Amino acid sequence: MTENAAPTGKFALNYGLLLGGISIVFGLILYSMDLHYQGGYSVLLVSVVIMLGCIITGLIQYRNANGGYMSFAQGLKVGVGICLIGGVISMLFQLVLSNVIDPEMTAKQLEMARVQMEEQGIASEQIDAQMEMAKKFTGPFIQAAFGLIGSIFFGFVLSMIPVLVLKKNKPEHM
Repeated sequence: MTENAAPTGKFALNYGLLLGGISIVFGLILYSMDLHYQGGYSVLLVSVVIMLGCIITGLIQYRNANGGYMSFAQGLKVGVGICLIGGVISMLFQLVLSNVIDPEMTAKQLEMARVQMEEQGIASEQIDAQMEMAKKFTGPFIQAAFGLIGSIFFGFVLSMIPVLVLKKNKPEHM
């Protein structure tokens, strides 16, 4: 039915590598400004814009290489694949950052969270309980697992609208 369709994996790999590279550069910029442990909405917004840019670029390039056609399934494979590969690269960088470059990063994040909870007037016992719970989720493998699951989830969600806009099914009889 689809003869000579461009391979989705090639585009997912290429643009996933691009996403991973841009994510590393963004992470290094945050690190150089000592903002890498703070997070927040602005960092999330920039990360989402970077992901969307790579997804949309990858989808457009895939559609162009496929004769101007792209099915919904093909587009979703490319979009989620981009985010999965970019997520793997980003998680590897985060592991290196938090364990080698700045081993105190997790402690800084927990301390910042403690200060924010104290400012909100949360009771000391509740803060201690939340800190103990948070420490259970700060291991490198747990962080990597959640990061990859998040990359796949965000890849799926962020790919939906661009894929719906850019998809163009090949006519049955050409």
